Amino acid sequence: MAVDERSPEAVITGPVADWATDFSHLEPEYAENAHAIWDELRATCPIAHTERFGGAWLPTRYEDVQAIAYDTERFSSRHIIISDHRPPLDAAPIGGAPPITSDPPFHHDARKLLLPAFTKTRVAKQEEATKDLCHSLVDAFEGCEVVDAAREYAMHIPMRVIADMLGFPPEDGPTFARFVHEMLEAVDRSPEERQASTEELFDYLHEQIRDHVADPRDDLTSYLIEAELHGRALEPQHVAGMMALLLLAGIDTTWSMIGSSLWHLARNPQDRRRLVADRELRATAMEEFLRAYAPVTMARLVKQDMRWGGVDMKADDWILLAFPAANRDPERFDRADEVLIDREVNRHAAFGLGIHRCVGSHLARMELLVALDVWLDRIPEFGLDESAPVRWSTGQIRGPRELPIRIG
Repeated sequence: MAVDERSPEAVITGPVADWATDFSHLEPEYAENAHAIWDELRATCPIAHTERFGGAWLPTRYEDVQAIAYDTERFSSRHIIISDHRPPLDAAPIGGAPPITSDPPFHHDARKLLLPAFTKTRVAKQEEATKDLCHSLVDAFEGCEVVDAAREYAMHIPMRVIADMLGFPPEDGPTFARFVHEMLEAVDRSPEERQASTEELFDYLHEQIRDHVADPRDDLTSYLIEAELHGRALEPQHVAGMMALLLLAGIDTTWSMIGSSLWHLARNPQDRRRLVADRELRATAMEEFLRAYAPVTMARLVKQDMRWGGVDMKADDWILLAFPAANRDPERFDRADEVLIDREVNRHAAFGLGIHRCVGSHLARMELLVALDVWLDRIPEFGLDESAPVRWSTGQIRGPRELPIRIG
């Protein structure tokens, strides 16, 4: 997964002078105040720009985010994580982590390979094991007055679920977390450091592939090894790329969503009490949490110089598709800035829009609902521990990474 520099002097991190002309999603201020920043940009901009990362745009209206997400003729998905380095043009249409880094026409068939593993029926088979895991995590809180709900609960759920799906050793969970952090949050490192991390991840994945070739089993890794695309077995690098996608897309996202939901309930006792008392309301509330606290922004690359949405975009400019900002657009959602746990009509974009809509949405919903069910059933009384701060992740996946909660 080679990368090349567009501008060796490109600035990535540092204080933001003006969010409309100098935005950076890597700054703690952005992570802590994202909703207010998006609201201001949507009302005054509404497509922000920055010279950081070698040039990038941030649309904040639902209409613009949707249009770009569906437009594969003018916007490429050959790399989905913004940095000041661009993958070579010949990375398209496959990309390093298909199908999310794939463009048409390759994307359709690559995505189709993954669909059988993420049907509602297949996901339902993992529900009991996920419940057992959540109960074991809560069991470990016995005797504790304060717990870090992000690191001691939310993080472990998707880590274990994805490991089980892929047939990876569960004890490798901390390794997954480090890989994900280095790929998603530490984008201000040098090209050499990022390349070394990528190579380390793929070395690990190829080791797992070799182990599964020698000892096939009933898991997603063996399924991908045995799968065919256009009548041919997948190349090991393609298998490894799909596995990398599942680690990157399946861990931080759900970890963030579980944590954000618990953060909301810890700050809003009236909502917490309603959900403790009314189990039937929890699925509806979950969808509202997905809308209000959607964690994921995805990148696109502009294919050619053009005038779009009133701004002049250049070839290889980044686009940061802010699905969370789109979810709070008052032109799309009534009372968009309020979290209404009984909202009935909720066609949110938490799982993306267009051809790259999240293939694992059924899995994510199952994990989130089970995590909330077990927590609310076992810990009906809780709130934020005011003696320690909540720390939000920077980068393209937003969620609490430290979430001190006082039990009882």
